[in-house]
Amino acid sequence: MTETVTATGARAGKAADTTARATVYGYPRQGQGRELKKAVEGYWKGRVTADELRRTAEGLRRANWQQLADAGIHEVPTGDFSYYDHVLDTTVMVGAVPERHRAAVEADPSPSAGLRPSTGCPLDGYFAMARGTQDVAPLEMTKWFDTNYHYLVPELGPDTVFRADSGKQVAELREALALGHRPRPVLVGPVTYLLLAKPAPGVAADFDPLTLLDRLLPVYAEVLGDLRAAGAEWVQLDEPALVQDRTPAELQAAGRAYNGLGRLTDRPRLLVASYFDRLGDALPVLAGTPVDGLALDFTEAAAGNLDDLAAVGGLPGKRLVAGVVNGRNVWINDLEKSLATLGTLLGLAGHVDVAASCSLLHVPLDTAAEHDIDPQILRWLAFARQKATEVVTLARGLGRGTQTIAAELAANRADLASRAASPITRVPAVRARAAAVTDRDTRRPEPYGRRTAAQRAHLALPLLPTTTIGSFPQTGALRTARADLRAGRIDAAAYEERIQAEIQEVISFQEKTGIDVLVHGEPERNDMVQYFAEQLTGYLATRHGWVQSYGTRYVRPPVLAGDIARPEPMTVRWTTYAQSLTGRPVKGMLTGPVTMLAWSFVRDDQPLADTARQVALALRDEVNDLERAGTSVIQVDEPALRETLPLRAEARPAYLAWATEAFRLATGGVRPDTQIHTHMCYAEFGDILAAIEDLDADVISLEAARSHMRIADELAQAGYSREAGPGVYDIHSPRVPGVDEAEALLRKGLAALPPERLWVNPDCGLKTRGWAEVRASLENLVTAARNVRATLPARSS
Repeated sequence: MTETVTATGARAGKAADTTARATVYGYPRQGQGRELKKAVEGYWKGRVTADELRRTAEGLRRANWQQLADAGIHEVPTGDFSYYDHVLDTTVMVGAVPERHRAAVEADPSPSAGLRPSTGCPLDGYFAMARGTQDVAPLEMTKWFDTNYHYLVPELGPDTVFRADSGKQVAELREALALGHRPRPVLVGPVTYLLLAKPAPGVAADFDPLTLLDRLLPVYAEVLGDLRAAGAEWVQLDEPALVQDRTPAELQAAGRAYNGLGRLTDRPRLLVASYFDRLGDALPVLAGTPVDGLALDFTEAAAGNLDDLAAVGGLPGKRLVAGVVNGRNVWINDLEKSLATLGTLLGLAGHVDVAASCSLLHVPLDTAAEHDIDPQILRWLAFARQKATEVVTLARGLGRGTQTIAAELAANRADLASRAASPITRVPAVRARAAAVTDRDTRRPEPYGRRTAAQRAHLALPLLPTTTIGSFPQTGALRTARADLRAGRIDAAAYEERIQAEIQEVISFQEKTGIDVLVHGEPERNDMVQYFAEQLTGYLATRHGWVQSYGTRYVRPPVLAGDIARPEPMTVRWTTYAQSLTGRPVKGMLTGPVTMLAWSFVRDDQPLADTARQVALALRDEVNDLERAGTSVIQVDEPALRETLPLRAEARPAYLAWATEAFRLATGGVRPDTQIHTHMCYAEFGDILAAIEDLDADVISLEAARSHMRIADELAQAGYSREAGPGVYDIHSPRVPGVDEAEALLRKGLAALPPERLWVNPDCGLKTRGWAEVRASLENLVTAARNVRATLPARSS
């Protein structure tokens, strides 16, 4: 029979089966009920044994593989599962355990629980690297490219000795094989691993971990050999770092790595995967190596990959895995548009398979669990299970002809049309207000120098003022009250009594401890984005849409579905109540417009800048209402400003222009003596310091404890002129920093910034910590500030 091609480029009629395969690069780890989180935290608290934790993990892996197989996925990923973080797992795999953790790893007698079954990386040693102990600091944590996932940063130096340990990877491969699946182990590639690493403590700051590549490659070769011997046909090596701007030397290193690994004689076939952006100059480098296939992102974020692939002559004789289903957002795929892309790709590679654009780790598990969202709107959404189905549908349409998916295409067209026509997507009044914004609205009328004098006179704070970032521990009693309210066991009045009691306790503790600028503790809030999203029109909230942020920390990103407005004040009541309990200033706490976008699933039907302006205007109303209610210090958090920075430098100026404008629009309507704070955490800030200045905030607090106050030096070197609070207390670890430790960090800060511009605070909010450690840590923080303050000259007015 003659084969025909439709307008979409996909084969139509009863064309021969091209055996296009469906696959994904990774899958959510937590389980539908966050079983992994509960088991790991239970292990930390001594309520769950290592064997029980191992069995929970095995059950989740089996369930994931079965879900994928049932959907029709031909090749399931293995090795993507992690107890805490897949980059930490890679550190274990290559034997790069930091020296300070080596004793715990080697001495801990606890069972391996499947982490390294053959040689045993004990659980307690593994978690010590992630969380630290009272005596040993954890690995630094930062954002995984431009996502809200946090990875643990490898620490390397010229003396690092790598040693292969493929136990975890081999064990999970064998599990999948025994269950009858076709597995493809997934590893962080050697080039990305080194590019993500930092010099270990005590190593010169200019040490380049990539110089260790030739030492690391034999370890990867050994792991690949072990996987081949265990039955792996293909192994995926993830190299997302290559989608960033790379120097000729870095590109040369990538070519050397994959020429070397590709020429190994006893190895599985190699698939090098990239995602989040276009490969650019790295594409011809990888295409010219003897690897067997490339996986590329063909979504809007990496649209240039299609033209770049054609420009290098395609991948003749190689496998191309085409990421055409967006793995980072929750909107349904435009199947016909993806089929057009896939049809074009058929002429550019030896074989084309279909995938999501990246690991599905970044989206929730299943829309079927969402019973509170209108069924029609729910049809616009695709979580991990639905995205796997989309991938399978596209693979079938590509391989067997579009007539085999005619019903799916018709339903998809109807759902896309329903969303486009919905009245929630376009609200004329919101759009008119956004269109009327002028440059004057985005600038405070008084320059910073005049504002800071007015604020010092108004607030009368000491040198090195102490504060916290906003949230205090969410107690069991508070969580119970929130659950009881949802279940109808208590009424709103009883719940509000509980909130008032929590605020009273938090204010009382801060006053007794001696903190200078207080917070109300945010007991009424479930999440710093979700809380506001639930009070703004245009947002959808999920009940079970959990996504891993780091370790056992999961968030439920709301869905930005339509135009945004604020019907009524969101925080004024509780901030005003807290202020009534004390004579010290209480900060109003808000989440900034960029973070409201970054930690939500954003609209894909209009520019981000347009959505940011709508959110900023809603927040501007809240800021102004807080000021009118008597709040003199208002913090608008933007932890995602750096996280959302485009991976390619050419796209950054436009992003930073609208991102900083949105912040200034939200905060530009207050009096000079109202002090605007912002907060950022767990990201690399060095390359956005000019943008931080352009926010025009009066005070910024930043993560600094794990990175040993490096940001203070960066602020000084960049000439940052505002006040800053580099954190002296790492809140992502359960350890309590001593007074001496906090003092030492504070003095490091003072070596870079003058005392008139230095604040003392933790790295981040305290919501996830327990009261016992928070009390001790904040008492030590205040004592350290007092001790250092006593050695300084008094502030002149």
